[in-house]
Amino acid sequence: MMKVLVMDGVAEQGLVPLRRQPDIEVVIGEKMTEDQLVEVIGQYDALIVRSATKVTARVIEAANKLKVIGRAGVGVDNIDRNAATNKGIVVVNAPDGNTIAAAEHTMAMMLALARKVPAACGKLKNGCWDKKAFLGVELRGKTLGIIGLGRIGSAVAKRAQAMEMHIIAYDPYIAEEHARKMAVEIVTLQELFKRADFITVHMPKTKETYHMINKEAFEQMKDGVRIINCARGGIIDEAALYEYMVNGKVAGAALDVFETEPCTDSPLLQLENFIATPHLGASTQEAQINVAVDVAEEIVAALRGELVKNAVNMPSMSPKLLAKIRPFLDLAEKLGTFQAQMLNGRLQKVEVIYSGELAKYDVNPITTILLKGLLDPILQENVNFVNATLVARNRGITVVQTTKENGEDYHNLITVHVYTDKGRRLLAGTMFQGNDPRIVNIDGFRINAATGGHMLVVPHIDKPGIVGKVGTIVGDKNINIGGMQVGRVELGGKAIMVMMVDNIVPQDALDEMARIDGVLEVKMVSL
Repeated sequence: MMKVLVMDGVAEQGLVPLRRQPDIEVVIGEKMTEDQLVEVIGQYDALIVRSATKVTARVIEAANKLKVIGRAGVGVDNIDRNAATNKGIVVVNAPDGNTIAAAEHTMAMMLALARKVPAACGKLKNGCWDKKAFLGVELRGKTLGIIGLGRIGSAVAKRAQAMEMHIIAYDPYIAEEHARKMAVEIVTLQELFKRADFITVHMPKTKETYHMINKEAFEQMKDGVRIINCARGGIIDEAALYEYMVNGKVAGAALDVFETEPCTDSPLLQLENFIATPHLGASTQEAQINVAVDVAEEIVAALRGELVKNAVNMPSMSPKLLAKIRPFLDLAEKLGTFQAQMLNGRLQKVEVIYSGELAKYDVNPITTILLKGLLDPILQENVNFVNATLVARNRGITVVQTTKENGEDYHNLITVHVYTDKGRRLLAGTMFQGNDPRIVNIDGFRINAATGGHMLVVPHIDKPGIVGKVGTIVGDKNINIGGMQVGRVELGGKAIMVMMVDNIVPQDALDEMARIDGVLEVKMVSL
């Protein structure tokens, strides 16, 4: 009899797929400390949690029978995925169960903004019937700008079209043909800011999207724009939002998420044209049941040794097989993450070439983990070892992989060509002596760079003074330089500089470097 421990009040209706199994016993656990969980976890084959229980490395170390950990929801920050992967334990979540809940909450916020529902309700409850004070606007005929056209953004687009809105969207990682099929016009972020009457955010919070909507963005927007964020706090600069709501540029805003939560003291809460809810995007009865059902079904599949759809780490495999391919998986994921930070334009095609020793293996898992590394940092939807290929296909991204036994100058080599509407980028990596991953080619320039830490990648014209000027700017920001390499093909032609730095270089310094005569591009890459 296999045993599943269920924590954190997971919806009972969602446990039906487990309770149907005659050889699976479901145990409902009370709230436990880490010590208490460590004491009992060795009895169980599977564990289901929400956000309260912390599945630490210490808990996982004590889990001698555990095969799978399920999170009844999207985020898995409370689970030590590295520890689980190292022990061959699958971690699964339920990324689709709350899609409709989040999309509907976005529409509720949009309608409430348009018709000033909360303020009108509050005034009426205070005994004042003031019909003239709450003149609203219609959604019909308005332009909705969607930032992020993933699962939730697409669901919002579908519902907004039913309201007869014109939909434009910014998402640099979705094919235009795919968007056209959805009757959505793909535009630049700047064009979206200029044209949209309503703007809704559905992007992940990353270093690129943090404070994406800031003073500069508000200046580009229409007078009277209305803004909704039911995605992640921190994408909107809340201080800037307050300023532009007070001066009248922004007619209204609705936030379900804040940069710091819980949030009860924001000055935004004092504004009548501001609507807020306490992170309720996924808080529907149906969503809580859906995520529980989804994760329960995944638990059953994992315990049966079947394919799971929503693994957020590498599926379990024999220690012997894991030891053989693990170095290449790590290298491939780093190459994908590197390429994600080098991209210019809209992603269209990924071509992966395996040379030398790698041609002997089934390279499909390596390609999949590379796609995970490429797509996971830039998409709101969950991208993992199992679904990365499907996510790419659903977004109209072509994926091609080839193998050739001739390893050229290396015993093994992974070469990644990424094509966008702006051109092609090349990145290649290898394993030295079986355990030393290195990046050996960037856009045709030979290089020898580590696959960890922070690095400045600066294509430039090969002439004196450029390296020194870049180094001076970095030093002026009190950032230490750990090392540097320069690759070139011919004297006086194009070259590339890779500078290892101890900290992320701020954007203003990157902009200053880009203005140096002879510098062609500046990219900050963190691995």
